[in-house]
Amino acid sequence: MSVSPGVLVAASDPWSRELLGQLVLSVRCDANVEFCEDGDTAIEACRRNPFTLILAERELPGSDGLELLRHVRMRRRGSVAQAFILISSKADAASVRAALPLAPTAYLVKPFNAENLRERLRALLLAPGENVVCELPTLEQSLSLERFLPTERDATEGAPLMGEVGAAVSRCMEASDINLEMLEQEFGHDPQITACLISAANSAARHVGMPCQTLMQALSRLGVAQALNLMLAVALQRAATLNDPLLKERAERFWELSRHTADGAFALAESLSADADRCFTAGLLHCLGDLALLRSLQDWHSAGGALDEAEVDKALKDYGAGFGSALRTRWRLPLELRNLIAAAYAIDNGVFSREALIVNLAASAARLPEDQLPGLAEHKAARMLRLTPAQLGFLGRS
Repeated sequence: MSVSPGVLVAASDPWSRELLGQLVLSVRCDANVEFCEDGDTAIEACRRNPFTLILAERELPGSDGLELLRHVRMRRRGSVAQAFILISSKADAASVRAALPLAPTAYLVKPFNAENLRERLRALLLAPGENVVCELPTLEQSLSLERFLPTERDATEGAPLMGEVGAAVSRCMEASDINLEMLEQEFGHDPQITACLISAANSAARHVGMPCQTLMQALSRLGVAQALNLMLAVALQRAATLNDPLLKERAERFWELSRHTADGAFALAESLSADADRCFTAGLLHCLGDLALLRSLQDWHSAGGALDEAEVDKALKDYGAGFGSALRTRWRLPLELRNLIAAAYAIDNGVFSREALIVNLAASAARLPEDQLPGLAEHKAARMLRLTPAQLGFLGRS
């Protein structure tokens, strides 16, 4: 199979579409993937294009996945049926029997095993022994970094992953005894994983009750299997890890700032009986924009764009905050959490929570040398919180 395959992904939830799309592209990087969020749009897409493969959730708005499958089978041409994988939350015998006469290539029940699905995709999209390699996209010759970055701000896929997170995801998927607490311990300091899972847990398809504002809340709503599937999708994204030494060095600084802010905010909040988990999350995510910008700079550099230290620092100064704001809004992080993240940079005059003061103080402490930390006693937030020297000590490096 040498011709680039056309693949339709139909799912109502954006993170489900992301997962399925990344699994397809991890097998066939040259695939032309079209996304639909409802059944009627998917049926119209099938009228226009003879897709090689269709991946559709049964629970689609409008015409459901079963109707889409029925439409595809009615339009069948030739002796070979179009490959169609139907994904459903229904595992009862009646639901499965209803699909069988339409002969789906596979009927998967959520939460499915993403690695098993990837094996199915290899069998459907690759000939035996075939391996497809795609060249990195190149830049327009006239495109400057100043023109490139504003277009990236609203399209960025977020921050790069820390260190060996990709390997940790694979290791966890292969383990048989993983629980939510183990996932939190393994990935709890990675800003990208944390933000993505909180966003996914708060999506309209899963949103019930209060919004999730911490990693553990998100994990509890998603469950182990779906959380790992989404982590795999994030790890499979292009430029999920940085390879340029200069960009990696800058990313290490921001990861360190994030970790120190999160840990300091958590410890101080606990000592004050404030919401320590939310303070930790806000501290962890407050450099998300800077990290996302570094990932876009990796895309620029990988596509042939020149990059030096001065340009990286100028880009961070000019665009880091904008990238973070756009990303938090596009991922629809809860407004309360977004406001707490913003408190890391400034607290306005007026009424604000203890948590906002804690995060603001922890972010300031993370940026100071150890020997200057005692001076935080005069910080506005420290005075408003009426901290003792012992409580200020929670902001020291651990």
